[in-house]
Amino acid sequence: MTSTPNTPLLDQVNWPADLRRIDDRELPQLAREVRDEMIDAVSKTGGHLGAGLGVVELTIAIHKVFNTPDDRLIFDVGHQCYPHKILTGRRDRIRTLRQEDGLSGFTKRAESEYDPFGAAHSSTSISAGLGMAVAADLSATPRNVIAVIGDGALSAGMAYEALNNAGALDARLIVILNDNDMSIAPPTGAMSAYLARLASGRTYMGFREFGKKLTAYLGKNVDRAITRAVEHARGYVTGGTMFEEMGFYHIGPIDGHSFEHLLPVLRNVRDNAKGPVLIHVVTQKGKGYPPAEAAADKYHGVNKFDVITGTQAKAKPNAPAYTSVFAEALVQEAKLDEKIVGITAAMPSGTGLDKLQNLFPERTFDVGIAEQHAVTFAAGLAAEGYKPFCALYSTFLQRGYDQVVHDVAIQGLPVRFPIDRAGFVGADGPTHAGSFDTGFLASLPGFVVMAAADEAELKHMVRTAAAYNDGPISFRYPRGEGVGVDMPERGEILEIGKGRVMKQGTKVALLSFGTRLADCLLAAEDLDAAGLSTTVVDARFAKPLDHDLIRQLARHHEIVVTVEEGAIGGFGSQVMHFLANDGLLDSGLKIRSLVLPDLWMDQAKPETMYAKAGLDRAGIVKTVFDALGRGAKVGAAG
Repeated sequence: MTSTPNTPLLDQVNWPADLRRIDDRELPQLAREVRDEMIDAVSKTGGHLGAGLGVVELTIAIHKVFNTPDDRLIFDVGHQCYPHKILTGRRDRIRTLRQEDGLSGFTKRAESEYDPFGAAHSSTSISAGLGMAVAADLSATPRNVIAVIGDGALSAGMAYEALNNAGALDARLIVILNDNDMSIAPPTGAMSAYLARLASGRTYMGFREFGKKLTAYLGKNVDRAITRAVEHARGYVTGGTMFEEMGFYHIGPIDGHSFEHLLPVLRNVRDNAKGPVLIHVVTQKGKGYPPAEAAADKYHGVNKFDVITGTQAKAKPNAPAYTSVFAEALVQEAKLDEKIVGITAAMPSGTGLDKLQNLFPERTFDVGIAEQHAVTFAAGLAAEGYKPFCALYSTFLQRGYDQVVHDVAIQGLPVRFPIDRAGFVGADGPTHAGSFDTGFLASLPGFVVMAAADEAELKHMVRTAAAYNDGPISFRYPRGEGVGVDMPERGEILEIGKGRVMKQGTKVALLSFGTRLADCLLAAEDLDAAGLSTTVVDARFAKPLDHDLIRQLARHHEIVVTVEEGAIGGFGSQVMHFLANDGLLDSGLKIRSLVLPDLWMDQAKPETMYAKAGLDRAGIVKTVFDALGRGAKVGAAG
């Protein structure tokens, strides 16, 4: 147990307006108190730690200089927003972070007027900020718009699209590049090296404005052309920066932990800048907490931890984590097949590909936060006879969907898609829930779509995907631990499009796709006890469906219930479509489809989320009783 931090100065700050009354000389003390408060809060709730610790001074300086919320402040991704929440009227709830009915772990429009744009996926801030800046111009509203984006997020193409557009529009937009030399994993690619080489250069804003004044009378287009020419000339003398070439005035690098550096620059930009400005700020991820400074990647996202030692609390798993099972199975197959390669988008440890990377570094590729590129990169490898496993979280695969359609599926290329975090993700809430992958992949011609019911099935699906060369194939699995089944030495190659009967009955058929199978088996116990003989089937495949097995279920049972941890339009829709077109609904078969509810479900413990969605044991039993018109009280037996 640790006592609540002593925060006399922070106790005076409930809102940014309070912060603006504090003398600049007191801000270092305020920063220390904000850090202490954040460390204490996250030690009790878990969450994102290192990123927020790195932007304490920057967050204080922005709220000190700018008139938020009238001035708009957008944090890219949002996992660094905890200090922002402490300073914007939410300190009294900061220990509810990521808890049911508590504060979101990201910025959220519905939560506060100080969160003008919700974010949890990377590289959106500049685009959103540009939209807000243009809106301010169109409405003649004097307003600053500040977008804070990390160097890791600059590996995504969307950020450059926004930079290019902002420069062309000459919009009044302030982009703060928070360069901490780290996204979630160490940054990769030329951009990181480029940022490390940037130097401050000579004072330029005056020269630039002087050139503008000299040429203003020639007209806007000529003025802009000459201004660009001056910037090009500067590039030859000082080395220039890519940001200047895109139309931004570049300032920095400056020390992001020094108020003496931050405050004058922000005030000058606020008062003097006319067009788009990029301020390059260098920070240290995990600043002020030694364990996080020493291991920034391990303290990006944390469980509850001991503040003194930094030791994170971890529940003892009853079974191996699905991510670990996937990683070990892939390594096993890669040892036997030199054509297997792994691809991830800035999540080597999150997807388990760090294990493949350790053994086969030349066959493992972290492409940065660039899912679109990851998918098409994998397509290129597949076109040359390699066997790429493009491992992405379900929610991040959404970002590369056009490439999945155009570059993979249409060409029938055998790219393998391991889909992690499929379904509910607990404390990460709706932005990271894997809800839609089954629907958007199963709608594509020639795609094989699988879901693992348990950790052994996942091992089978890794080997099945490795052996499959007739087109794209995916397999989904959830966050967390398996169910404790016996594990095979090596996975088996599954017959494509064939399910398995886990329990035979005569009246009710529960047709499960994915890890809801365990609750289906428990529900079957209750149904059998109520006199409803129940069959339980693990479908394994949403596409192609096991038509023969589904026909048998429809013909020999009174009710069929499909169960999946995905949105409408997925496995259940595929089954319903088949039954309708095959005429199997004409006999009066009752069919029900259990899917994720048609709403954005906020963070909570997974078991709470399953219960609310009706996807747990009790919810499945209730669905059957309701369909049969039985009013018996639903409850778990035993």
